[in-house]
Amino acid sequence: MKIARVETFLIPPRWLFCRIETDDGVVGWGEPVVEGRAEVVRSAVEVLSEYLVGQDPLRIQDHWQVLSKGGFYRGGPVLSSAVAGIDQALWDIAGRALGVPVHTLLGGPVRDTVRVYAWVGGDEPQRLKEEVTAQVEAGFTAVKMNAAGRTPPIGSPADTAAVVERVAAAREALGPHRDVAVDFHGRFAAANARRVLHEIAPLHPLFVEEPVLPDQAHLLPGLVSASPVPLATGERLYGRADFLPALTAGVAVAQPDLSHAGGISEVTRIASLAETFGAHLAPHCPLGPIALAASLQVAFATPNFLIQEQSRGIHYNKDADLLSYLVDTEPFRFVDGQAHRTALPGLGVTVDEDAVRAADRSGHAWRNPVWRHADGSFAEW
Repeated sequence: MKIARVETFLIPPRWLFCRIETDDGVVGWGEPVVEGRAEVVRSAVEVLSEYLVGQDPLRIQDHWQVLSKGGFYRGGPVLSSAVAGIDQALWDIAGRALGVPVHTLLGGPVRDTVRVYAWVGGDEPQRLKEEVTAQVEAGFTAVKMNAAGRTPPIGSPADTAAVVERVAAAREALGPHRDVAVDFHGRFAAANARRVLHEIAPLHPLFVEEPVLPDQAHLLPGLVSASPVPLATGERLYGRADFLPALTAGVAVAQPDLSHAGGISEVTRIASLAETFGAHLAPHCPLGPIALAASLQVAFATPNFLIQEQSRGIHYNKDADLLSYLVDTEPFRFVDGQAHRTALPGLGVTVDEDAVRAADRSGHAWRNPVWRHADGSFAEW
């Protein structure tokens, strides 16, 4: 069996899909994308395809090594995301060729269900109580929200009070037996993050995500030691070496993205590394169905898994949703906030190829917003 063809598809609302076909007709799908830079990742996949065509698709680990390290200049979000989507597709091919789910190839399941959470509030959170209530009624036992929209690095008393008020509204709607995770999104300076962490601690967040920017890992030890709330990070980290400083600092939750951090191959290694530090895995995934399917396969096989992000109803999904490009949506039917393990081969989802090809004809040019403070200076989004 040899790789015969590699294709990419620019899919609304902001995704990029990768299709790899073998010479005997086995097809695997992946999702290589950097949100807002999908076209650049598409070009990277095309370059990497020069090596892949004609190769044995089942040599997944060897291909990961060559694609990640075969160039003198390595790393970064574009290359790592291109490799991630290809890696997902190769695991999908392996599972389909052997007639087993990917989690079987990873050593077998350690759980039968995976807890998932829903997003509420959007980029600049509003109407939180109503949105949280709707997710509770839909059966979810956990939600995640942004702490604030555009905000000064060190906020006023009113800014801090507004964060506390939003988290309190979510907690009131959730009650004491459900969870809220709070995303700081790197929007606060470390000093302000420390202050806000103490203010929201009585509301018992499951974790606080990206308390500082990913290039400020040297500040994490002080935040971890001062924080009464578990800290999480990782959506903008792309490999084990990137995660090591955060884990050494004592973060409680590692959040690699299966479409950014080298795919299934690297995220399983990140999970093992995190386990040695007593940290848990909560993969980042505000993306499409293939990224989520890959995340779930890892979750089913990972002992130190905590919870899974998913994008049903997320504020980015304007032109299409998580279920828009699937033949069968049953794998993503969440019952009581849980995804259930199936015996479906590969990644466990069947992509509607006709819908994907039709969507690619219009494509997209999604870009994240650029924010500015009141004085006109750049603000973190």
